[in-house]
Amino acid sequence: MSTKKERITETKISIPDGISVDLNDTELAIKGPLGTNTKSFVRIPVSLSVGDDDIIIKATGNRKFHLSIMNTAKSLITNMIKGATNGFSYRLKMVYAHFPMSVKVSGDKLLIENFYGERSPRVARIMGECKLKTDGDDVVIDGISLEDVGQTAANIERATKVKKKDQRVFLDGIYVYEKKKE
Repeated sequence: MSTKKERITETKISIPDGISVDLNDTELAIKGPLGTNTKSFVRIPVSLSVGDDDIIIKATGNRKFHLSIMNTAKSLITNMIKGATNGFSYRLKMVYAHFPMSVKVSGDKLLIENFYGERSPRVARIMGECKLKTDGDDVVIDGISLEDVGQTAANIERATKVKKKDQRVFLDGIYVYEKKKE
């Protein structure tokens, strides 16, 4: 008698109203009121198919490794749907003790000027179709791709990292303090 448990190797994501899904081979495009999210699933070993009102994700095997990859793909697609309907927003705070820093958007780069009184600006790359705006000492990043919004925030934090000093004392920088993922 076998006590082995059957594992679920397939999952479905329902498509909400106002969202259209297009699957070309391994590239999934989700179009919503805020825009279109596209992602290539070439390097993620799952098989995708689109039904009338749901997206079906099948694992390539039934081991824990394959099932965890299937759940990762499910999370990616769910975040794409949330981004196309509501969008994502990160708020960052500019923190400084003496030298007031300022930020400017120049194309796909964010220039951080007067950081610790430095003459040349520090540069952070803006990923994808993210929109940046400043509100006093806040920097607000809005976008429909969670990966792009998160990576842009990480690039800004990394650009203002203080090196060769005690980071508990020298707290100047730009830090994420609020994430809106609705």
